[in-house]
Amino acid sequence: MQQSIRIPPLDLEGLLAVPKGAEGLVLFAHGSGSSRLSPRNNYVAEALREAGLGTLLFDLLTPTEADDRRKVFDIALLAERLIQATQWATENPQTRALRLGYFGASTGAAAALAAAATGETDIGAVVSRGGRPDLAGQALAQVRAPTLLIVGGLDTQVIELNREALAELRCEKKLEIVPGATHLFEEPGTLDSVIELARAWFVSHLSAAGEE
Repeated sequence: MQQSIRIPPLDLEGLLAVPKGAEGLVLFAHGSGSSRLSPRNNYVAEALREAGLGTLLFDLLTPTEADDRRKVFDIALLAERLIQATQWATENPQTRALRLGYFGASTGAAAALAAAATGETDIGAVVSRGGRPDLAGQALAQVRAPTLLIVGGLDTQVIELNREALAELRCEKKLEIVPGATHLFEEPGTLDSVIELARAWFVSHLSAAGEE
């Protein structure tokens, strides 16, 4: 069951759920114009919890900031907010013992990679869904967390941007293309394909069993 939390220093609203026996926690960084209530991210989060992983979905921006298009696409700002949430997770009694991963969508994927690149906290895995990892720029070469890039097969421009970003990454990495999917994975079964890929990646890198 998800519980409402607030992340300092701006009291950003979030939804936290940690299944019994969880070894990992996945923090979600949503894309532009979205929030902790994103139906797609919540659908993915539910599936991750069924696999024994904790989830934290939260608003990267305050309500006022969310109305400012410049801040919606400010990758450095979004990464800073993700780092703040990560710090909160490392101090919270429910989550401080868990291995951490990032799940980013659209611009949130760039924020996740930029945050992981800082090295402030050890991040065990990153997954990007329909992301723009290229927007992380020079930070890509500093990422050490195993990174999975998932793109829709019909999202041709974003596929090329992900291929270019993949070439810049110096960590364990993989690009998966979901056939028949557009940018938002709205086609029947395509988001379930994302879930299967993401779940396997996170379980493999965030759980002790996955490392054996």
